[in-house]
Amino acid sequence: MATRIRLRRTGRRHQPTYRIVVTDSRAPRDGRFIETLGHYDPRTDPATIAVNAEKARDWLSRGATPSDTVRSLFKKAGVFAAAVSVPAAAPAEVAATEE
Repeated sequence: MATRIRLRRTGRRHQPTYRIVVTDSRAPRDGRFIETLGHYDPRTDPATIAVNAEKARDWLSRGATPSDTVRSLFKKAGVFAAAVSVPAAAPAEVAATEE
């Protein structure tokens, strides 16, 4: 099953809020979903973004593809930053610790 991380629209008419959900790629926008990862409210100033980063990284590691909008929201929320910021140990440091 191809999973996708995308926005699900909620809220009243002309007052949208969105939930960030994991869903089957064939499901409609507001249809069935597997899990909720957070929410996004574009009407506040600044826009409110709340994401469970641990769950989001877990789904990304399982192969779920984020939509373009969700990808930019994840960057703003720092979901991608922690995965990239971990530096690898240099070979000289590894050799020094083994002795």
